[in-house]
Amino acid sequence: MPQATRDGVSIYYEREESDGDGSTPVVFVQGLGFGRWMWRWQREAVAPDYDVIAPDNRGTGRSDVGLPPLVPRLPGKLRALVILKLAGYSIGGLAADLEAVLENAGLYDAHIVGASMGGMIAQRYALEYSRAKSLTLCCTSHGGPDAAPVPDETQEHMFDTPDGASEREKIRYRMRPAFNERFTNRNPHLMDRIIEWRFEQDASEAAREAQAAAVLNFDVSDRLERLRVPTLVLHGTNDDVVPVENATLLSEKIPDSRLELVEGGSHLFFIEDDDQVNDHLVTFLDEHD
Repeated sequence: MPQATRDGVSIYYEREESDGDGSTPVVFVQGLGFGRWMWRWQREAVAPDYDVIAPDNRGTGRSDVGLPPLVPRLPGKLRALVILKLAGYSIGGLAADLEAVLENAGLYDAHIVGASMGGMIAQRYALEYSRAKSLTLCCTSHGGPDAAPVPDETQEHMFDTPDGASEREKIRYRMRPAFNERFTNRNPHLMDRIIEWRFEQDASEAAREAQAAAVLNFDVSDRLERLRVPTLVLHGTNDDVVPVENATLLSEKIPDSRLELVEGGSHLFFIEDDDQVNDHLVTFLDEHD
């Protein structure tokens, strides 16, 4: 089982080798709380030509949580407060975890693809480490006071679940802002499968709160002009989690960037509109490999 270790915390990753001719590997970085399942459509698209590395962020899937042992045992509201003020993760730390994975995998360079929180990790990684050959930033933000914030209604859906709900009901409730309602109505069996994948692979409650603390404290808005790698910015125009205005801000600040908007796309537009997203991604990778 491939895994890297940083500060005593084990970070698991999957590695899939392609039948290609030695192209630069593609690394997929997950969003807040999400397991490796979220990239299955993009992994299938690039797998014929590119090796794939898919780490579990700290606290997600098979990676260690890395929080003080007593913190996950605290009552919910007290735990969330302690994590927010004292024990949360940082995007810088999650980027350092990614560097440990790529070093363990023996990669000299890599195409980094990140969505939402994963896009934040990708930005920080490219600013502070030397292995990024290109960036693809999906449905993400540069953080800080200039970024368009997550709407209050969405935050309530993501963190305030109905009393007495089962774990699967909580997952379904939290996902509502991330998909277009028409898509969920037309694909009930897929939604059921996604809930099972999330139940099996996603971050624990405490780790999810620790990742949320990292997102809240993230801000590289004044550093993006230093990025020197080709960057593809992808975003859905109907994103109710990370507003699409953030894509424009990113493309304006990153010197060598290309902005591609998916009309009507939700936050999880790389699932709903996977064919369109995959076309943009594969074209970009092929141009810069």
